[in-house]
Amino acid sequence: MDPLLYARHGAESHSGHTTTNTAAASTSPDGSVGMDTHMSMMAIFQNSMSTSLFSTKWTPTNAGAYAGTCIFLIILAVIFRGLLAFKSWQELRWLDKEMNRRYVVVNGKAPLAENLSRDSLGKAAVLSENGVEENVVVVQRRTGSHARPWRLSVDPVRAAIDTVVAGVGYLLMLAVMSMNVGYFLSVLGGTFLGSLLVGRFISSTEH
Repeated sequence: MDPLLYARHGAESHSGHTTTNTAAASTSPDGSVGMDTHMSMMAIFQNSMSTSLFSTKWTPTNAGAYAGTCIFLIILAVIFRGLLAFKSWQELRWLDKEMNRRYVVVNGKAPLAENLSRDSLGKAAVLSENGVEENVVVVQRRTGSHARPWRLSVDPVRAAIDTVVAGVGYLLMLAVMSMNVGYFLSVLGGTFLGSLLVGRFISSTEH
């Protein structure tokens, strides 16, 4: 066999082997190397104005479209804080309405005063004010959670509000996960503006 032909064939074999090894190193059978590269790319903030939002059809093509997308995210974050404030206000309204319900005497049922006097947590006491004494029953607050009754006029509305709040919150989360600096700052700006406007109406449990 021609030595020159043999050397050329060996070089091609070595080159093909190297290429195969390089491809194998870049894409392992379990996909771990490619996944690590993808995760490292997703963990880096970028400021591209052509970053898609929620869909490939929503991809800004110029500075004006990008600014409009950021303004939309600011408004969406303000709406999210407003929804939290509305939910807190609605919960207080429902609670006040429930506490203001009048007790009525039903046939076969003992009056409220009699029930309180028989309560194991009730303690007899004397209340004195301006020289007038009156016998009262002090009922201690029961420990543990007290479930409020299910009401058709309350619970479906609460479920609808929670669903809308969760939907808007997940949309904001997806915007932040795009790792676009402008989108991220827009969400923070909208959160600051919304809390500035209605933050005092939001209960601590809704944050």
